[in-house]
Amino acid sequence: MTKLTLANTDLDYNTIASLAEIIWKEHYIPIIGIQQVDYMLDKFQSAKAIKEQISNGASYFLITHQGNSVGYLSYSKKKGSLFLSKLYVLSSSRGKGIGKSAMDFIQDKAEQMGATSISLTVNKYNTASIKAYEKM
Repeated sequence: MTKLTLANTDLDYNTIASLAEIIWKEHYIPIIGIQQVDYMLDKFQSAKAIKEQISNGASYFLITHQGNSVGYLSYSKKKGSLFLSKLYVLSSSRGKGIGKSAMDFIQDKAEQMGATSISLTVNKYNTASIKAYEKM
């Protein structure tokens, strides 16, 4: 069973930062290189950065599957749209419907917020993620 829980403690932020390091180093080094990955992890995926983003209106959720932390997502409201800033799942947990559950969750949140659309950005070389989003 997949569960999404609001991240609101230092332990949550540290768990997300640890997941980010695993996911980003595995997935993004071939796309953007280690220096850019290290920069992005520090600037946008560290516990400190997460706390700052939350103080500026972002919402973060831990994704658990069968009791294990397997990913996270973040969104914020931008005008009439829900902006999906982050959606990451460990590679070992992909193919289990977790991404679909997360997107259903995002769609529900968008409706609750009165958003008329969901937007996101994806690196143009991140073809696997682009295909996944198009499928959903």
